[in-house]
Amino acid sequence: MTITYGSVPLDQALALSGMEFLSAIRDGRLPHPPIAETAGLRLVTVEPGFIVWEGEPTPAYFNPLGGIHGGWIATLLDSCMGCAGHTTLAAGIPYTTIDLKVNYVRAVTPKVGVVRAEGKVLHAGRKLLSTEGRLVDGNGKLYAHGVSACITLDAPAQTLR
Repeated sequence: MTITYGSVPLDQALALSGMEFLSAIRDGRLPHPPIAETAGLRLVTVEPGFIVWEGEPTPAYFNPLGGIHGGWIATLLDSCMGCAGHTTLAAGIPYTTIDLKVNYVRAVTPKVGVVRAEGKVLHAGRKLLSTEGRLVDGNGKLYAHGVSACITLDAPAQTLR
């Protein structure tokens, strides 16, 4: 499947539940978000309370010393954790990340190959979503992990963009 990238109009995005919206991205019926193109990510698994994004660490993501930048790793984890929470939301409910904590376990290098950022919901309340994420290689070896909190928003959708 060829991945397309772009922004979905907010009213169209919010007309779908989180599961419907993210499944449509995974299946190619809606474009992957622009950050996915920038960071080389693809959405591969969408289940209630569980998401997997994949990415390949390449020299495009090197920090000044030639290692994979921690911001790229944090982007993968923020994506999987936020989207895991999004799967629990009904249509019309926007959200945003309010806290992100990442622990780096070992260096990610291009030799690692494709990595999986697996996000899981720990708690889905009316206003607060608590999630965890793991960044692993193809053999399940852990490279980083984190936790995140997202909050649902009452603001009119127009104020988000």
